[in-house]
Amino acid sequence: MKLSTYHQYGEELERRLRLKTYPLAIRLLREGEEVPDGLTRPMRDLGYHLSLCQAFQISRRDGTPMAMLLEDMWCPEPVIGFGLLKPPEYFMEGNNRYPRDVSCPEAGRVYAEELPKLPTGLYTGVLSAPLITTPFEPEVVTFYCLPAQLSMLLLGREYKDGHNLTCDVSSHAACVYGIVPTLLNKRSQIGLPCRGDRYAAMAEDDEMLLTMTTQELDELVTALRYLETTGSVFPKGYRLQYEYPLPKPYQTMVDLMGYVTKARDS
Repeated sequence: MKLSTYHQYGEELERRLRLKTYPLAIRLLREGEEVPDGLTRPMRDLGYHLSLCQAFQISRRDGTPMAMLLEDMWCPEPVIGFGLLKPPEYFMEGNNRYPRDVSCPEAGRVYAEELPKLPTGLYTGVLSAPLITTPFEPEVVTFYCLPAQLSMLLLGREYKDGHNLTCDVSSHAACVYGIVPTLLNKRSQIGLPCRGDRYAAMAEDDEMLLTMTTQELDELVTALRYLETTGSVFPKGYRLQYEYPLPKPYQTMVDLMGYVTKARDS
């Protein structure tokens, strides 16, 4: 897709979903690639390190394109998850989580083993920018959204082939669990803001993450345009109506299964 198409999709998705922050265009910087012009480098331009979730926060709230190379990173988990460096044995032995978060060293080792990881040495950094103005072609797009907005996104994702989304979810390392599986598996991934994302990067208590490939993004926009014609939009007015009219396929299923008995006339 052309950059102008990504910008158009960003505007349309913000409008359709009433998103509070920009959808993020995310791309990995390969070994030997230069950082594109116009991106902010924390150490070079700001004089301090950032955690990756903080860089994402700046991009999604302030609209600033960010480039996070190894020397810009503060939190070690994205350094490991995005393959910027090989994990130390200290991490693989479980010390990252034991005794702070888990009951025993073995549980910490399980976490270290299960953390999604890109191959070490292929990438030198992570780029992020608002989809609506991204200066680079994204590999994936990440939404921070409310559960109701996530439901609409999943409805759009299911439009093409009907498949459910199954994924591993963790309380830890949102920038890794919410994005790396999509890069590895080329399919959508749900994530939850972790403590660092909430404590240090201002993720809100009611936010969730969804990351998808650019092909899925293209299909999503087509799906949401169609679903609008059948009444699936956000926001939608609340209702509490007893025995409300069911969509025709639902009513057919009720009639076929015969579990609803009409109330007798009084």
